[in-house]
Amino acid sequence: MALLNNETDVSVLVDGLDHVEGIAWGLDGYCYAGGEAGQIYRIDIGRQEAVQIADTGGFILGVALDAKSNIYGCDTVNRAVMKISSDGDVSVYTTGAPDEPFSTPNYPAFDTYGNLYVCDSGDWKSDDGKIYRVGRGGETEVWTRSLCEFPNGLCIGPDGTSLFVAMSLNPPRISEIEIEPDGSAGDVRTVVELPGTVPDGVAFDTDGNLYIACYRPDRIYRYTTSGQLEALADDFEGTIIAAPTNIAFCGAERDILLSANLGRWHITRYETGARGLSLHYPELE
Repeated sequence: MALLNNETDVSVLVDGLDHVEGIAWGLDGYCYAGGEAGQIYRIDIGRQEAVQIADTGGFILGVALDAKSNIYGCDTVNRAVMKISSDGDVSVYTTGAPDEPFSTPNYPAFDTYGNLYVCDSGDWKSDDGKIYRVGRGGETEVWTRSLCEFPNGLCIGPDGTSLFVAMSLNPPRISEIEIEPDGSAGDVRTVVELPGTVPDGVAFDTDGNLYIACYRPDRIYRYTTSGQLEALADDFEGTIIAAPTNIAFCGAERDILLSANLGRWHITRYETGARGLSLHYPELE
């Protein structure tokens, strides 16, 4: 039974998926998600149907899309960001920096210029995570090591000048890191600490509220612009909300919040009454 605050309606959108972790909205009107055996799913929200369009042969974590609905999926088995075309063609976009390849690529997000920021979580409790930046042509560098305690999901902030990162450990928290005018990594601040949790995914609405999915416990938070941390939805049974990882505002109006559930086989839908901040979909081809 999901314990719901603010009369939030929570339901299963689509079932029968393979422990999806990544989820994102495409400009072609579909939602996309990745499975633990490398599956790429295209999801019709209106029909509540999912079809598999590709298979990377790995394990897909976070996903992002460009303007042509090519999918960029962090594949932790292949240790690469894989590019999957809308027709299902699979190729390697990047394997990391030339002198420092990916270890555990976890989540990607584009900025307005077409740079792709990739959290590499490293090993659990080893504090060896980092964030890479991938240029428009695929050239890749380590962008910062300052957020090393298992950086997980991330998103570009509302003004486009910083990244918000779910830090799963030591302590569990949401951090913000500035993107300097020259593109380098700037100052880091803690936005909110989340003791007793494992934060995994983040997304903003158009009012500037931050939504946080927690792998542990089975909970979705909303951190308001006034600094209030609210439990938007909480499922102590772990059935409707089951180890939620990445979250995304989807639909033509971006008014449907969806979460992937690594612990089960479905995607969960939340009616929050909010509209999501638009992501960045660069023209790369």
